[in-house]
Amino acid sequence: MRLFALCVAVAAAAAAQDRYPVDWTKLEPEIVTKFSELVRIDTSNPPGNETKAANAIRGMLEREGIPTRQFALDPARANLVARLKGSGAKRPILLLGHTDVVGVQREKWSVDPFAATLKNGVIWGRGTRDDKPHVVAGVMTLLLLKRFNVKLDRDVIFLAEAGEEGTSSYGIDYMIQEHWPEIDCEFALAEGGAIVADSTNPRYLLISNTEKNPQRIRLVARGTSGHASRPTLDNPVVHIAAAVEKAGTWNTPMRLSETTRAYFSGLASLVGPQPAERYRAILNPARAAEIDRYFRRTEPVHYSILRTSVVPTIINAGFRANVIPSEAEALLDVRALPDEDMTRFVAELRRVINDNAVEVIPPKSNSRPFAPPSRLDSEMYRALTAAGKTLFGVPALPYMMTGATDMAQLRAKGVQAYGTGPMATADEGPLGAAHTDNERIPVPSLMALMQWTWQTVMQVAAR
Repeated sequence: MRLFALCVAVAAAAAAQDRYPVDWTKLEPEIVTKFSELVRIDTSNPPGNETKAANAIRGMLEREGIPTRQFALDPARANLVARLKGSGAKRPILLLGHTDVVGVQREKWSVDPFAATLKNGVIWGRGTRDDKPHVVAGVMTLLLLKRFNVKLDRDVIFLAEAGEEGTSSYGIDYMIQEHWPEIDCEFALAEGGAIVADSTNPRYLLISNTEKNPQRIRLVARGTSGHASRPTLDNPVVHIAAAVEKAGTWNTPMRLSETTRAYFSGLASLVGPQPAERYRAILNPARAAEIDRYFRRTEPVHYSILRTSVVPTIINAGFRANVIPSEAEALLDVRALPDEDMTRFVAELRRVINDNAVEVIPPKSNSRPFAPPSRLDSEMYRALTAAGKTLFGVPALPYMMTGATDMAQLRAKGVQAYGTGPMATADEGPLGAAHTDNERIPVPSLMALMQWTWQTVMQVAAR
């Protein structure tokens, strides 16, 4: 039955493409121009200034008769929504891209990070990976639907959102809490996946259907301050150091899910004999612990997606070389599995640290909710898979992101949300050069995402 459904989906995608053929070679200069315009707008968060990008997008869309609306908790940090109406036979699809970017250290860049420099077919600049490719893909998808006058069975909504890089109260949280009817949908496409390639050719697609949840846990050690010439047993620096060592080397329990089982099973069929043997063995309870130890040494991403991970990132202690401080503090970046019971996890962390002088303080609040994975048998997942097969001739794998996106909030509302992305090499990982100095994207990688988005939307939304 599933094979039949996939065949029908591929046939429908091909039919849609035949009815609305796109000359991507001819369209590429326009896409590159619009993308470069967005990259040149400095939307570093903080402070964001996403309204500048929202205004540019409004011009792109309204010049061709697509109305837009802006919603802002802060006038400088607007979210933009555009909608093309369908027949209403099916519920809407949401295309999501965030306009804010992380900041830069300009002295570490070899080019102006906001010049969108094009060299040898590569566009350089902050946001070229995260996340202005999805923004321009949303813009161009609406423009093409409008130009072709595509008859739709569902509304296609585009949200250019603010605040994804750590300040979601201005973006997705605000839209869900105050303007949910504007973006209410059955399916959503956003960042979080990739078209994984070797140096030139796609090998497989990663479609994220779930992600880990960031939880920041503080450790605080307290003791008696004093002169550093007199060692004390309650020195907070010693206690915090020991606690950090225990937390950082804690081998948290491994746990497979439907997503990670399907991922490793599929990946084993796409790689050489030795890694394939490992990926099959992780599914074997008799060998899983052995392979897990190997992952910890050599494949940290695979180690991470199998557990709630704990990574110490910041230590603060002392203010003078000759003074024992009364307090020392450390921050643990915990990335929790979607089904993690954090109350039990924190209790186990206290047991592992086993030091009454160290207080373990869980986060008071979390901007991203725990949410169940999106289904692997939905119309949208099948369409993403079929479109990738048609375009690139490669299979797709479900993927758990170790990072976090604003799809968590959508999934918590019952939306089936999936992460896609531009082309990236296996060595780069799904995020490519995102957040790095000299962030960049080859034009073919950008165009691959554009085509994947267009064909998927046509399959799911076109009448």
